[in-house]
Amino acid sequence: MVLRLGTRGSELALWQARRVSGLIADRLGVECSIEVVKTRGDQIQNVAFHKMEGKGFFTKELQEALLDRRVDLVVHSLKDLPTEEPAGLALVAIPERHTPAELLLAAPGTLHPTPADPLGLPEGAVLGTSSLRRAAQALAMRPGLKVEALRGNVPTRVRKLRDRNYDAILLAAAGVQRLGLDLAGLDCRELEPEVMLPAPGQGALAIEARADDPASKTLAALHSGEVAACVYAERRLLELLGGGCHLPLGCLATPETDGLRLRAVLGDVDQEITRAQVARVGAVAPTVEAVARACYEALRLAMPGVVGA
Repeated sequence: MVLRLGTRGSELALWQARRVSGLIADRLGVECSIEVVKTRGDQIQNVAFHKMEGKGFFTKELQEALLDRRVDLVVHSLKDLPTEEPAGLALVAIPERHTPAELLLAAPGTLHPTPADPLGLPEGAVLGTSSLRRAAQALAMRPGLKVEALRGNVPTRVRKLRDRNYDAILLAAAGVQRLGLDLAGLDCRELEPEVMLPAPGQGALAIEARADDPASKTLAALHSGEVAACVYAERRLLELLGGGCHLPLGCLATPETDGLRLRAVLGDVDQEITRAQVARVGAVAPTVEAVARACYEALRLAMPGVVGA
């Protein structure tokens, strides 16, 4: 038996596919063939994410390949996966989560962080990111920054920084670490959650399959319940806010003795990404639903003009 594993074709996506293929071989004794599926998000490289209409830029075509039975399972970066699951498909396993932290990379000698200024960038620095969430949190800390769109896969983004198209860039630490990229000569700083909160599910891998496929029950053996509880809380908050990847929401859930601790930040950014305000909240509750709703209510009270009733 050989399972057909669908994935995007970027270096990071292929790393993730090989990682999951190895887990399936080691733990289940089943081989996988890797099938590359092109997605709309991969094909459109000259438009910032928040200016692209719709959802599922990096997942829709993979899900269609599943439904058309061209592949048996697909691997996603969970942060890219919309909260609405298409009919006939199921999220069957969340096998692991790498660091959810953000990574700030900058030209040599650029970063000089202090307790009052945790980013430590020069006045008027050009920061590259296409994430409204990252832009909102960065501008709330440093209103004088100039934020410009940054697209491309992870190695391309790092190359653009080296080519001095930006003074600094923000990206997920997990992707850089998974690829083992050479960051020699750059200023690097991993940002703690107290400084910047990640996207819901950032750093986690997700395996999706057809709900009626017997393989879906087999793949469930790869599921990590502890990781899943945390990312489900984050994704439930995202769902309550009615948002997708355009929503400037950062959140991170961690296990506590009395349940889950969920920290969240929601930004309000203008269309030109030149100003932002954020509300930062936190809650501890015994269940995924309770902690997500507690954070939702706190955000609604903090930002009544942004979060609906």
